[in-house]
This record gives sequence, C-alpha cells and structure tokens, in this order.
Amino acid sequence: MTSQQRPATGSQFSVPAHVRPEARDPKNPLTAPGGIPSLERKAEAIPPLQRGSEVLIVTGRSGAGRSRAANALEDLDWYVIDNLPPTLLLPMVGMLTPDGGGVHRLAAVVDVRSREFFTSLEDVLDELRHHGIAYRTIYMDATDQVLIRRYESNRRPHPLQGDGTLLDGLKAESELLAPLRERADEIIDTSDLSVHDLARYMRNVVADEGDQDTRVSLMSFGFKNGLPLDADQVLDVRFLQNPYWVDELRSLTGRDQPVSDYVLDQPGVRHLADTYAELIASTLEGYKRELKPFVTVAIGCTGGRHRSVAISEYIAENLRERGVPTQIMHRDMGRK
Repeated sequence: MTSQQRPATGSQFSVPAHVRPEARDPKNPLTAPGGIPSLERKAEAIPPLQRGSEVLIVTGRSGAGRSRAANALEDLDWYVIDNLPPTLLLPMVGMLTPDGGGVHRLAAVVDVRSREFFTSLEDVLDELRHHGIAYRTIYMDATDQVLIRRYESNRRPHPLQGDGTLLDGLKAESELLAPLRERADEIIDTSDLSVHDLARYMRNVVADEGDQDTRVSLMSFGFKNGLPLDADQVLDVRFLQNPYWVDELRSLTGRDQPVSDYVLDQPGVRHLADTYAELIASTLEGYKRELKPFVTVAIGCTGGRHRSVAISEYIAENLRERGVPTQIMHRDMGRK
C-alpha cells in the first residue's frame, strides 16, 4: 500500500476531547517525541527481517490483561516492550536483523496509555505491511462489568477517564480501539480467565513446540552442606556404598570413570536410576500445565562429591536420550 492509499494519521480515530491536549495541529498531529530525527530516518528504510523472526503487537482494552500477556511472552523468551509509542515500533523492528543482538521475537504492547501518539498505530501497521514485515496482532478484551471490578480493586484511574467517570473512559476507549479490534488476528476475552489461564492461553497462541518443553536441571549436592532451596524434587542416594571409603577413589569425583563404575555397578543401581529418570519424565507434562518452565531435581549424598555426582550424570544422559532438555550442575563437587 502506498502512502497515497493509506489513510492520514488519526483519520480512523482520535483521542477523546476531554483528555486531548489542545494546541495541536489537527492536520499534522504529533506522533513521536520531538528532537529524535534519527528514529524517523531509521524508520524510512527497514532492513528485511532475519529468517524466523517474529513481530507481535499486543493491544486492547485497559484492564483486560495486557501486562499479564506480556509476562507470559517474556517467559517464552520474547523481547517485550510495554507501552511503546507506535511510531517507535518501526525502528525497533531493526533489532530483528542479523546484527540485532540475537533478538528474533519482538512483542510490543501498544495501547491508549501513549495518548495522542496512539493515533498513529494504524498507519504504522500499514507501514509494516508496506515494508513486507509480517506481524500478528493480539487484542485483549473483557466485559465492562469485569473491567469496572478490576479498576475498583486496584483503585487506579482509567487512562482516558480524564475528568469524567470510569464508564466514560471505557466507552471512549472502546470507540478508539474498534478499528484495531476488527483487524486483530486473535481476540482474547479475559473476563472469565484467571492469571494462570491467561498465561496458558498465550502459550497456546504464540508458542511453538520447543517453547513449551519443560527443562530439567539436575543438581548434585551434599547433605552436610544443606538442601538446595530451589529443589522441586530430592533424591537421597546415601544408602549406596560410599566410594569415599576406598582409598584410591577418595580423591576422585563421580565424573571419573572408576567412581562412576563403583557406584553404578552396585546391584540394582542402574535400574533405580533408569526408573527415576522415567519418573521425572512422566511429571513434566504436569509441570507444563502448571506453567513451570524449569524443574530442579536435587540428588544428594553425604558430601556431594561421589555418589550424587555419578547418579546425576547417569540420569541426565538418560533424560537427554528421551529428548528431555536437561542441564546438570554439581553444587558441592569441588568442596573438601
């Protein structure tokens, strides 16, 4: 779409009169803070996106859960910018180029908090299309009754309320956002959604299969140094024979083959470790449902140097063979 075909900035909607500053030129409304010409120059020529990059616009009614949606996106490793003036969206897309510091997924929360800047959003979206930049728009919504209840509970004014009532602000916002609601790719009504329900919904909307994998952190430790505070599960392997009492093994660790063989060759130990790895893998679906992206499994012996290290290494390899993303840390292995 050419600049002649695109509607003039602010032609579709404008900020309500009772909250709009006067002394604006209606034929040339302000859409970005003054004194930043470099941003406008950068927006004129946006480089092509890196392959696999994504742009997501989150908008919608105030109180409908935009901030919660942003939190869920951050948990999914999106680069999230809240309350972004629309004009700044164009230069921000430049972060998604190969020299953009590893940022491949940009989510921008754009809403009426930016006041008169917000009137440029539709033009900015058209500009993105004009440059061949694919994006998706998520519109957050809720009923007036629910929004009123939420505002009354947090005791904050509506951004478009001005000198009017809360209902005045809600009505003005609905009228302002109507064109965006019509062109949204996804409309999420949060009226009956809990905080956790909304996070799950966001994951289903934007996450690919890899995003939803729960990752396991295996941590070996010594009970004499205390339990790990962040452990979700704890396995005590102090019932196994201790290599510490074997003179030639004492100075080694569970990562050394002689110690590993000594621990794992004890009767039933490999079967026990395989069974526990299967148990961990079977719990991951439940952790995923509860929006827990990381699970820490602590495996402990007396000093955290021999038995727990060997068992942790074995279980980590088992989980990786099952396709479970697994990292391992030996908290006390270096201690005497």
